[in-house]
Amino acid sequence: MKISFTASIFFLALNISVIAQSDSEFSLFPGGLNFMPLKANHQEARIGVLYITENRNLKVDIGNTIDLFVYVIPSSEITLTAGIDFMAYALSTSFAGKRLQIDAVDGFFGGNISFRKESDDGNILARFRIIHNSAHLVDGHWDSNNSKWIDDYEPIPFTKDFGEIVFAHELNLNFIFFKYYGGLSYASLVRPSSLKRWNYLTGAELSFKNLFGKFFDKDEYLFTAFHMGINGEEVYSGSYQVMSGVKFGKWNGKGLILYAAYYNGFDVFNSYYQRRVKRFGIGFSVDFF
Repeated sequence: MKISFTASIFFLALNISVIAQSDSEFSLFPGGLNFMPLKANHQEARIGVLYITENRNLKVDIGNTIDLFVYVIPSSEITLTAGIDFMAYALSTSFAGKRLQIDAVDGFFGGNISFRKESDDGNILARFRIIHNSAHLVDGHWDSNNSKWIDDYEPIPFTKDFGEIVFAHELNLNFIFFKYYGGLSYASLVRPSSLKRWNYLTGAELSFKNLFGKFFDKDEYLFTAFHMGINGEEVYSGSYQVMSGVKFGKWNGKGLILYAAYYNGFDVFNSYYQRRVKRFGIGFSVDFF
């Protein structure tokens, strides 16, 4: 996998330079995250629920990303971490029988290495992930009365094993926080085989601190975020999400997020990877890193 090899060489060289520093510090299980999940990217670990207003469906997110190891060079203000990613999101199409009817699920698991270089002008960040993604139709998509799959749409063996690298620049200007980023990924395994192996992404996040004062002595941030991915089958096409809302708590730490989001592009539930959708929803998520 070309991108994995290139990124591995990059981080190996970085590790060698880090180890050479006499003032470096190594520790286990650090608090917080070196590279925060991209807020408008649906393929990030989070806990929360998005209510889709058009059809009253729910997107339910369950997952977390955790830094397990950290290596710091105080004199250079460099932080290098390694961690794991485990997450899934599900499509709930009804609430019948006092339980969520789950139609489709996407699961992700893997690991990451992230880099941060702090400076007076802002922080330079990078994250390399290796992720396995598989998609599944489940019992909520089964019509038990007629013993068949709803709309005759049957499960497919959807799989992506990919390496992804993202570079970002974040600025903290008094009460304004701004981050922009770009990256790409390469999949060593795709099913169906017609899926594009190279994918691309870009986006930005903008937030304003305490415009209306603190909330129970906690900071609040009004924010907007944009994320675009370029992928597809046979030919490339763009998908994007715009979200706006408020976060209560540290911007790069624990907190509660209330937001509204608009998505336009290939269905985020990869069992329906050929379908293009437009969705508006309102939701919440919890950052507990």
